[in-house]
Amino acid sequence: MFQLFVTADGGLTTAGYIASAIAILLLAAVVVFLCSKNSSTKKMTTQQLVTCAVALALAYVTSYIKIFKLPFGGSVTFFSMLFIALIGYWYGFKVGILTGLVYGIFQFLQEPYVLSLFQVCCDYILAFGAMGVAGFFSKSKKHGLIKAYIAAILARGVFHALGGYLYWMDYMPDNFPKSLSALYPIIYNYSYILLEGVLTIIVISIPAVSKALNQIRTATTPVGMPGATDSNR
Repeated sequence: MFQLFVTADGGLTTAGYIASAIAILLLAAVVVFLCSKNSSTKKMTTQQLVTCAVALALAYVTSYIKIFKLPFGGSVTFFSMLFIALIGYWYGFKVGILTGLVYGIFQFLQEPYVLSLFQVCCDYILAFGAMGVAGFFSKSKKHGLIKAYIAAILARGVFHALGGYLYWMDYMPDNFPKSLSALYPIIYNYSYILLEGVLTIIVISIPAVSKALNQIRTATTPVGMPGATDSNR
């Protein structure tokens, strides 16, 4: 059964892509259903759903713009993680996780590599779904977006590192210090995540950018939703 969906080199077969596409549609349907079941004061508007879709599209497109790429996966992109963190920060923990899960599937389709179902979950589904923790800072009044973003990328790195310990230790370079071998998955994965994080934080700390993001949040967040009256700074 596994061979039906995965090629010998770890990619996806035609059946694998079809199954993944079906999974995306089902997950998208679940997202819409769960959002529509919220109470009247927290129910997502059509505008918010559109905002989530736009954020997903921007994250996906900018993930193709790689400033730096590591040899065994992972890259510094053109701020792609920011768009996923924004949704969690603007609309709360649940919406952020659901958006991250959908984006994780998109990432899997973009560059699929399959060793096992759990490896796929660690590297794609759980890693990006975890970025929804940005929602815990939706009510933070001071530097809320920066806190939310940092929490989101750190959470993502946890699952990449876990996958590294379980599946990627054999790829550790021979010249890597033996005394630090236990830290290899952490160092490897957080190297590109934190580098992109630093660049992103510099950009969103620019007053004009921060103000623009705050205006978008205010325009798309009705009263009753997390952070409806909070500032991004």
